[in-house]
Amino acid sequence: MEITSTNQEKTQSNFLKAMFENLKVKLKDMAMKTKKIGEDDPRRILHSIKVGFALTLVSLFYYFRPLYDGFGQAGMWAILTVVVVFEFSVGGTISKSLNRGGATLLAGALGVGAEYLANLCGERGEPIVLGILVFILAAVSTFTRFIPKVKRRYDYGVLIFILTFSLVAVSGARISEIMELAHQRLSTILIGGATCILVSLCIYPVWAGLDLHNLIASNILKLSASLQGFGSEFGNVVSSKDVRDKSYLQIHKSVLNSKATEESLANFAWWEPSHGRFKLNHPWKLYLNVGGIVRQCACLIEILSGCITNSKIQVVSEFEQKIQPSCVKMSMECGKALKEVSTAIKNMSSPPSSVALHLINSKAAADELKNIMENYPSSRNEADLQQIMPMLVVASILIDIIKFVEKIVVSVNELAEKAGFKQAQLLHRGIVKPVNNDDDDQLVIEIGEMKKPIGVGT
Repeated sequence: MEITSTNQEKTQSNFLKAMFENLKVKLKDMAMKTKKIGEDDPRRILHSIKVGFALTLVSLFYYFRPLYDGFGQAGMWAILTVVVVFEFSVGGTISKSLNRGGATLLAGALGVGAEYLANLCGERGEPIVLGILVFILAAVSTFTRFIPKVKRRYDYGVLIFILTFSLVAVSGARISEIMELAHQRLSTILIGGATCILVSLCIYPVWAGLDLHNLIASNILKLSASLQGFGSEFGNVVSSKDVRDKSYLQIHKSVLNSKATEESLANFAWWEPSHGRFKLNHPWKLYLNVGGIVRQCACLIEILSGCITNSKIQVVSEFEQKIQPSCVKMSMECGKALKEVSTAIKNMSSPPSSVALHLINSKAAADELKNIMENYPSSRNEADLQQIMPMLVVASILIDIIKFVEKIVVSVNELAEKAGFKQAQLLHRGIVKPVNNDDDDQLVIEIGEMKKPIGVGT
C-alpha cells in the first residue's frame, strides 16, 4: 500500500510538473509573439495607448458630477462611440466618426418626424404608419448598401441610420421625450467622435494615404527583387553554380494578396485632410490602378517561379546557351527598371529617363531572343523539343513581363503627373512621361529638344 501511494504521489508530481512546464512554454511563446507584433509595427503600441487615452477623456462624464448631471446615462454613448469608431489610421477614424454622427442626426430627425406623423393618425393608425415607414426606410437603406460607392464609404453610416431610426420610431415615447433623448445622445456621440478625431490627429497620427503610397512602392520593389533574383539564377545555370538562396521565389507572393489592403487604405485616405505632400485632391484611385497592374505582373512572376521550382532548368544544348543571355538580360533590366520606379515613388518624383533605357535594353534582348527562336531548325525531333521546352516557357513569360513592366511605368508616370510629383533631372535633364494616342500607350524620352517615343506594344 505504501509503495502504491508513493507511486501515485510521484505520478501526480510529474503530471503537475509537466503541466507547469507546458504552461511556461505557452506563456513564453505568447510573449514572443506579442513582442514580434509590437516590433513589426511600433505604431500598434501607440494606437493602443491613444485608445486608452481617449476612453479616459470621455469617462470624465462619470467621474465629474457636473458633467454627469448634464448628460446622465446618455454619457455612456460617448464611451461606446470611442470603442466603435477609433480606428488605426486617421482616415478610418474620421470615416467612422462622420458616418456615425451624420447617420444619428439624420435618423433622429426622421424618427421624430415619423412619430409626429403617426400621432396625427390617431391611436389605431399610429402603429400602422410607423410599421410602413420603418419597412420602407429599412428596405431602401439596406438596398443602398449594395451600391459600390455607398458600400465602400458609407456602409457603417447606413447601418447606424437603420438602427437609430428603428429605435426612435418604435420607442413609443412622446415627441418631447424623444427630442430630449436625441439631444443627449447626439451630443455625447459627437463629443466621443470629436475626441477620437482630435486624439488620432494630434498624437502620432497614422496616415492611411502614406501607408498606401509606401505599400505600392514596396510591392514594386518586391517584384524588382524577384526579377533580379531570377536573372542571377539564370546566370548561375550556365556556369553550373548552385544557387542556395531561393528567397527571391517567395518575395513577390505577398503582392498577390494586397488588393484588399490597398482598397481599404485608398478608401480611408479619401477621408483624410491634407498632410505633408498629400493634398485634398490627391489621386488615390491611380494608386489602385498601379496596384492592379503590379499584381498582374506578380502573377506572371508566380508562374515563372513555378517553372523554376517544378522543373530543373539546365542549359546543356547549344540553343539553350544562345537564349540564356537574353533571358538574363530581360530579367535583370526589368528588375532594375522597377527598382528605379519604386525609388521614384518613395521620393515622390517622376521616374527618371534611365527607366526607359532599361526598358529599351530589355526589349532589345526580347527581339534578339525572337530572332534566335525564329531561326531554330524546325527539323528537330520531339526529344530535343522536350529538352528545351522549360527554357522556352521561361523566355515566353519574360517577354510578357516586359509588357507589364512598361504598363507599370506608364501608370506611375500618370500618377506622378496628376499628383504633382517633382520631375526627375537625370541623363541630360531627360524625363519619362506617358503620351496618350489612339494607337497605343507610349513612353517618351525627352533629352533637350529631342523626343524619342517607345511604344508599349512594339
